[in-house]
Amino acid sequence: MMAGMSETNPITAAALIIGNEILSGRTADVNIATIARKVATKGIILAEVRVVPDVENMIVEALNTLRQTYTYVLTTGGIGPTHDDITMPSIAKAFGVPLVEMPEVLESLSAYYGKDQMNGARRRMALMPQGAVLVKNPVTASPGVRMDNVFALAGVPEIMRGMLDAVVDVFVEGRPVFVQTVRCIGVVESLIADELASLAEREPEIEIGSYPAFQKGQMGLSFVMRGYDEPKVKAVTEAAAAILRAQGGAPEITSGY
Repeated sequence: MMAGMSETNPITAAALIIGNEILSGRTADVNIATIARKVATKGIILAEVRVVPDVENMIVEALNTLRQTYTYVLTTGGIGPTHDDITMPSIAKAFGVPLVEMPEVLESLSAYYGKDQMNGARRRMALMPQGAVLVKNPVTASPGVRMDNVFALAGVPEIMRGMLDAVVDVFVEGRPVFVQTVRCIGVVESLIADELASLAEREPEIEIGSYPAFQKGQMGLSFVMRGYDEPKVKAVTEAAAAILRAQGGAPEITSGY
């Protein structure tokens, strides 16, 4: 398998998932898959994902590492009104700027909640890193922000998706990635591992992933082929399917994941 498609694609992204609820198991993250698929439509590889707790120094450290390594960094979580929503102050600290109250955000929050319902917690949501560009929230009045190559989005999946749709429009497009998947019931990895390794060695420019799966009550396999050369991806897919047929399998090939 090739070391990583991000090494040959100049446009890369990382996701920083923020929240104790993810690490504790209370909340199952679904945003990673959404982000990976969405950025892929722009020819961008999601090259790294980190999950950090609601601890400022850990968020700052992760942000500074990721934003210096990848073209774009997308954070999720921690932009609400409670004490553990510390993404905005963490971004401000990472960039060395103060938090400032943005009048347009305060006005939007006041209109959304009603001026007589604007308590201190809701007003805190108008505090943004100085110099930030707002990311519109299509569901509630609490926006995300963009600071340079960092985009802070909500953690709630329904809200995050709407915000993500807006921010990917400003991304520079990378190289289109072509994907094909081979699924097969009744063949296990240990039977085809050597042949698959040989195929990966012969075709280093195509990323080949092998994933055991339980399908229709039986053990099976899924191969995922990814690359920038569509004819080559299809050729490697056919070669992988032939390996399965040699073991008596009946592989099914589909485009995408």
